[in-house]
Amino acid sequence: MFARIAGTLIERGPESVVLDVAGLGYEVTLPPCVAEKIVASPGEPVALEVYSVLNMDGNAGRFSYYGFTNAVERAFFEALLSVASIGPRSAARAFSQPMSRIASAIDRGDHAFLKTLPGIGQQKARDIVAKLQGKVARFLLIREAEPQAAPPMPDFADEALAVLLQLEYKRPEAEAMIRKTLESMPEIRDAETLLAEIYRAKAKAS
Repeated sequence: MFARIAGTLIERGPESVVLDVAGLGYEVTLPPCVAEKIVASPGEPVALEVYSVLNMDGNAGRFSYYGFTNAVERAFFEALLSVASIGPRSAARAFSQPMSRIASAIDRGDHAFLKTLPGIGQQKARDIVAKLQGKVARFLLIREAEPQAAPPMPDFADEALAVLLQLEYKRPEAEAMIRKTLESMPEIRDAETLLAEIYRAKAKAS
């Protein structure tokens, strides 16, 4: 098992990402509150703290991975797992609000708020408070960062994007190529130059 993963984003869904790490594709499940912080597009680098779970099926087993943007989020996930009635999938689904907000509700014994979290009913809310109340101070002190929005692309990049889409590139791939090129060459000011640099980069890589 490992505690951190860094690779290139291949695919992303509402609850998971697939990262290419040295040619291997790892699927990492993301709690909703974590997923909204991941703004990378396919082809861009992503690094996550992970919690590994071994799932057994008879004599066979496979690992599942749950990802977080920092070690404190992972520690909060592990705290939820210390509740007997909460498993990894339940903990990931419940982690749908900012960590400090959930921790504050636990500290107050706010069952009504906890019941609004996905998969948490009355009994699980009681179990969480009984197990963790008075033990979540470290998570209350965290200032939640706002999700970072991807910077808007200049107007001429939209023109280049339209050309790439006409050439049958997928939108996420085309946007990733445009952003990568503009980041490395911010002096570009027109679509023709941008497309030329994208072509050169692809030709060099092939």
